Amino acid sequence: MKEKHTIIITVANKVGILARITGLLAQRGYNIESAIGAPTELSDIYKISLVINETDHHIEQVTKQLNKLIDTIKVVDISHKNNYIVREYIILKVKSNLKTRSGLFELIEIFKAKPLDVAQAHLIVELTGHVRKIDRFIELLKPFGIEEYVRSGEFAMTEYNGIK
Repeated sequence: MKEKHTIIITVANKVGILARITGLLAQRGYNIESAIGAPTELSDIYKISLVINETDHHIEQVTKQLNKLIDTIKVVDISHKNNYIVREYIILKVKSNLKTRSGLFELIEIFKAKPLDVAQAHLIVELTGHVRKIDRFIELLKPFGIEEYVRSGEFAMTEYNGIK
């Protein structure tokens, strides 16, 4: 049965590494739901977080193949661990006027979002949280009129030192 898997790949920061990773997955017909690559505390080491919806068997194969890439340092599927934190980041532009602004600010407060810009006709807000929280926030803002949004995709970190 297909399930959402979060895979963290630690790699050397070399030209083309992300292309090699995505190419490997595309060749095998796996769709990446989200991908985030960013530097770690060591400037020449990056962590790439991938979210893939696949079976356990296919994820095991993907993990083995990713480990064979030259610049790969470590690959961990943290999906079945109880000790990891998943977050997502979103910036939204929502229509706003004098009548709707107080309702918008109530939602912002409830969700602990942060207003970034307030203009006559719109409000720009940021929110960080679990994917379900982000989805609920979007649903509740739809009646106001979402003009645009950008989501980071999921990123994750394990809670203890046993997995880095």
